Amino acid sequence: MGHREDLLEGAKRCLLAKGFVRTTARDIVKESGTNLASIGYHYGSKDALLAQAYVEMVEGMSGAFDGGGEIRGEPGSLERFAEVWSNIIGTMREPGSMWRLSMEIVAMGDQLPEVREHLARAQREGARGIVTIFHGGREEDLPEETVDTLGYFYLTLMMGLMAQWTFDPKSAPEAGQLTEGLRQVIEGVRRS
Repeated sequence: MGHREDLLEGAKRCLLAKGFVRTTARDIVKESGTNLASIGYHYGSKDALLAQAYVEMVEGMSGAFDGGGEIRGEPGSLERFAEVWSNIIGTMREPGSMWRLSMEIVAMGDQLPEVREHLARAQREGARGIVTIFHGGREEDLPEETVDTLGYFYLTLMMGLMAQWTFDPKSAPEAGQLTEGLRQVIEGVRRS
């Protein structure tokens, strides 16, 4: 691995250990075995490096969301909805879960404009990717309208879950509760 990759891996470890705000450039250098100048050379700034590390960590979660490709429910079905949310919630239970880090970044967004812009661009791709986990297909085939509606619908649910699991995991909903809620919404729409 070169300095660029070493910095990225060191930044990931620092994010999980200390969070975004408490991680310093010196922490990253110590963790990665590189030097301070490498951060500026390869990433422009510590915040840009941390943002990239965070995005890669989130992208790495997609395998956990789809159960490593082992989802049994048909694309778009309530069974698949329950299964995927169960997988997502499972990642929120894990020790050292990165979802607490996600809430820190959301809360600090106004104070980190460079990071916010970087993550806003990545969020759009996250919306695209999550639709394919629930509904199948290929990301590159999704119409932008689907990303803007269904993709952001799922991201909004995920943000709410992250907040609930961070604030009070004991009362946060399980996948079965989310699925039953969706079922009730569907039944209500059919009646009207």
